[in-house]
Order: sequence, then C-alpha cells, then structure tokens
Amino acid sequence: MMRILAFLGGMLLVLLGSRLLRAQEPPAHGHRDGHGNPQDLDAYIARLMDPARDEWQKPDQLVRALQLKEGQVACDVGAGPGYFALRLARTVGSAGLVYAVDVEPRILDALRQNVSKAGAQNVVPVLAHADDPLLPKGACDVILVVNTYHHFPDRVAYLRRLARSLRAGGRLVNVDFTKAAPIGPPAEERVSREEFLRDAGSAGLKMAAEHTFLPYQYAVELRAR
Repeated sequence: MMRILAFLGGMLLVLLGSRLLRAQEPPAHGHRDGHGNPQDLDAYIARLMDPARDEWQKPDQLVRALQLKEGQVACDVGAGPGYFALRLARTVGSAGLVYAVDVEPRILDALRQNVSKAGAQNVVPVLAHADDPLLPKGACDVILVVNTYHHFPDRVAYLRRLARSLRAGGRLVNVDFTKAAPIGPPAEERVSREEFLRDAGSAGLKMAAEHTFLPYQYAVELRAR
C-alpha cells in the first residue's frame, strides 16, 4: 500500500511541474531552444541513448558503484529519455521505485516510451521546475545527478532541496564533466569538482565517497552533515 501511495504521489508531481531547462549534455553543441535543449530534439535524444555513449559514461559500472538494494527508492535528476533511470529501475527491482526528473515535456514523452518498451513499472516521470525537482521530502535513498548540475539556476538552493528529499543516511551523487574533458559543454559553463564541493558544503552536505573510473568526469557522493 505504501508503495502504491508513493507511486500515486509521484504521478501528482508530474501534473504540478513546468518546463524550463533541460536534462543532460550531448557531446556536441549547436543552436538551443528556450529550455537549453538543441533545437533538433529528436537527434539530441538519440545521442543520449546511443550505446556508443557507454564507452565513456560507463553507466552500468556507475550504477553498480551506487550499491543500491532491491526495494530502495532512487531518483535521476535530469533523467532525459531514461539512460540511467532504466538501469536504476532494474537495480531496485519491482519492489523499488525510481523518480525520473526532467524539465522538458517532450523529453519526458521519450522517457515514457522507453519505459513502456522496457516494461518497467517502477519509474515515475516527474516534470519539474528549473529551480525545484518537485520530489517528496525524505523519499530517496539515492539521488543521481548526471551532466546536469551546471544548469541549476541557484545551485546551492537546489542542492538544499535535493537534500530534503533524502532519507536518513541517503546519498546525493553528482557526475559532471571536468574542465579539461574533450566532450561536454563549453569549459566556461562547467562546474569544477572544487566548485561543486564548495557548493555542497554551503548546502550542508559533505563528501562520503568518490569514484574515479570515469575518463572525462568526476563522480562525488554526498551525505547530509
């Protein structure tokens, strides 16, 4: 019953959302729409789901590193068409739940199609605000943010909102491009590991672990102080 209520609550969040920014960063940059997405959204979505991305993103290794257990609740902020959300859903199993957060309705449409194709019944799409993920308080064991943090309009305030959605002992994991990476957004738009950790400290979070196997990105786990 509690799992059903959580699912219904997540669906209500979808109705409350409004579109603004976008989810994940493609390797190449071109003209953007008002939400920061490439104007050719279909091509952008295809790039996000391209198996060739696996070589440098290492999604399966990253999800394993999160050490999620069956029945837990995960959140993918900047979920896009489901590249990580579907992997998280398989990991937490049918007794678990995944909130897949994005701010672009058309991308969430692609996510829903991919979720349906995969037969995943434990993914809740959430149409969020640019400055608020619209997640339930104290709901998540792990919140994953991949290639998205540098788009938050007020980064420290957003981290505080995410922290409020963590359960006791929950973790927030941020993955983003290093300044020297040959792919990703322009260098001036990137948030370095050091900048991110300063933001995290200001938001009342501390580093719990770090993963160094990604070739172009840093991956930092945080917990509440």
